[in-house]
Amino acid sequence: MRTRQLGFTDLHLTTIGLGTWAIGGPWDFGWGPQDDELSVATIHRALDLGINWIDTAPAYGLGHSEEIVGKVVAGRREDVYVATKCGLVWDKPSDRKVKGRLRAESVRKEAEDSLRRLQVDVIDLYQIHWPNPDEDIEEAWEEIARLVDEGKVRYAGVSNFSVSQLRRVSEIHPVASLQPPYSMLVRGVENELLDYCLQNEIGVVAYSPMQAGLLTGKFTRERLNALPPDDWRRKNEQFREPRFSANLKLAEKLEVVADRCGRTLAEFAIAWVLRRPEVTSAIVGARRPDQIEGTFQAADWELTSAEIDEIEELLARYEAGAFA
Repeated sequence: MRTRQLGFTDLHLTTIGLGTWAIGGPWDFGWGPQDDELSVATIHRALDLGINWIDTAPAYGLGHSEEIVGKVVAGRREDVYVATKCGLVWDKPSDRKVKGRLRAESVRKEAEDSLRRLQVDVIDLYQIHWPNPDEDIEEAWEEIARLVDEGKVRYAGVSNFSVSQLRRVSEIHPVASLQPPYSMLVRGVENELLDYCLQNEIGVVAYSPMQAGLLTGKFTRERLNALPPDDWRRKNEQFREPRFSANLKLAEKLEVVADRCGRTLAEFAIAWVLRRPEVTSAIVGARRPDQIEGTFQAADWELTSAEIDEIEELLARYEAGAFA
């Protein structure tokens, strides 16, 4: 599987990383109940297929995703880089709700808790999950820099930051990576962020390349209606009308192009994100072994210029409201 260097670091990540948001189970932005045994099997399968890094966070299931990852990593540490985050905390686990907190003492506690749950001595990539509250990002970043100095974190990154926020924290300590949302349906990162990251040797690990299932060719109105009541997608704008219907129409047209290439729409969507040289890796979520088996081959597939042009034409029509 292809690898790309993460910014200025010595980490060479496979162009697909395993995302473990969903396997955390229920919380305020969860995907409904999960099967832990299947989750463990999925992580093992991803590593067996050659994927060399996992992205997780304490917020995913209020620590549960990290615990599941830790069960696998404990026996396969030499096979995998582990990335996790800080900045979303909870007071009452029973409420399943998180809030932003970036004070130094909170960041320190989160890091120690993550090291314990992941069963590792060092976190390869430690990221601020959201810049919230904005006024505390410098304080959090200073604490993460101390964790790097102490050897508890190898490299420090951020998620969901703007260019101005990247500039602010870069004055304190180098930013190894940015984790932004990026897919055919969410392209804001193209406006300024990708170029800034390229110019400043900041790696980009894009999340939601398949837009939470919408760009897999398997999502239907019936599937939406059958989602668990606590699945976060029920409250997301991409899954609400009129956008939902437009998204399904776009997916149908994209799938025709993917079929012609002998690929699935999911592979097509991932390869499209990876077409950008600024993108180090795409984070691909999976809850069952067969899901990662159906997407991992996109890591080594490069779209042709003709295929990219055809996709861009469809996306231009979508953005102009042709599928509404």
